[in-house]
Amino acid sequence: MEELFCIGCGIKIQTENKEEAGFTPNAALKKGLETGELYCQRCFRLRHYNEITDVHLTDDDFLKLLHEVGDSDALVVNVVDIFDFNGSVIPGLSRFVSGNDVLLVGNKKDILPKSTKDSKVSQWLLERAHEEGLRPVDVVLTSAQNKYAIKDLIDAINKLRKGRDVYVVGVTNVGKSTLINAIIQEITGDKNVITTSRFPGTTLDKIEIPLDDGTFIFDTPGIIHRHQMAHYLKAKDLKYISPKKEIKPKTYQLNPEQTLFLGGLGRFDFISGDRQGVTAYFDNNLTIHRTKLEGASDFYKKHKGTLLTPPDQEDAETFPDLVSYEFTIDSKMDLVFSGLGWIRVNGSKENVLKIAGWAPKGVAVLVRKAII
Repeated sequence: MEELFCIGCGIKIQTENKEEAGFTPNAALKKGLETGELYCQRCFRLRHYNEITDVHLTDDDFLKLLHEVGDSDALVVNVVDIFDFNGSVIPGLSRFVSGNDVLLVGNKKDILPKSTKDSKVSQWLLERAHEEGLRPVDVVLTSAQNKYAIKDLIDAINKLRKGRDVYVVGVTNVGKSTLINAIIQEITGDKNVITTSRFPGTTLDKIEIPLDDGTFIFDTPGIIHRHQMAHYLKAKDLKYISPKKEIKPKTYQLNPEQTLFLGGLGRFDFISGDRQGVTAYFDNNLTIHRTKLEGASDFYKKHKGTLLTPPDQEDAETFPDLVSYEFTIDSKMDLVFSGLGWIRVNGSKENVLKIAGWAPKGVAVLVRKAII
């Protein structure tokens, strides 16, 4: 059989082994060849039934593809999730790109409150990228889902690529394939062809999109970032960490020794400092519960899976324990729960705060300069 590839995820099609990536039943293969829409079984189920199937690709496989980027003379389009910048940074990307120009694309702009100025977010992203050792030649804010600023992005790519190939890179769940679909649609009018979902790791191999001048846009697989909350949740709970609508910040006036529970997924402790308002930026459906710091751990054990959800009762037993990270804050900072959201606290030289963030073991908790 000639080599055929899934137009959804880019994997090589095979009909022999059901357990391996790229499997397609013979009947589906025949139909796909007739219609020109050839999908592997995994992509077909994902598109039509929202079912996810595990695949046997290692982190090394993904990194091998990233090395290809470094070996090419290309424009690298690095897509990050504005809502989860820290969870969407590719560790060591500056090494992989080997001197190629990088265009930084902040996706999911529509998730931030409408009052947030684009110029401030762009500047903030640039500062964070510099901290990671990246020196982007430009920053574009977009929303793949709402097709916001897709023309601006195409214009920036055309201006910066200078006749070179384009590699689109990002970690899982940043909306990379949705963005590529929006670009294809803008350029050709074609309907969506690349498989998109909120599940980590949808693109399995490099997808080549030909451009008029003989060069290509390459959509690479999402690098799996193990510190993201997505890897610790069941499919039904992923909606809590992938907001689809503008988030409505919630402000809580807290005294020291008070705690906020973020459903059952995380916890914020205000340990010491002057009474103040802290602002929570999470999916609108995530229930936040305030209680006293004293006895908070017992409260969590008692109510996880009932009052504090997700996880629900069925998954509460197997959900990883929450681990505490303490910080001292003397300026306006965000306390970030990687892949879940953040809480803005207003420390100052006159009012130094002691706070703690709790998350499942393995999920990163960190502080950064406030984005809003």
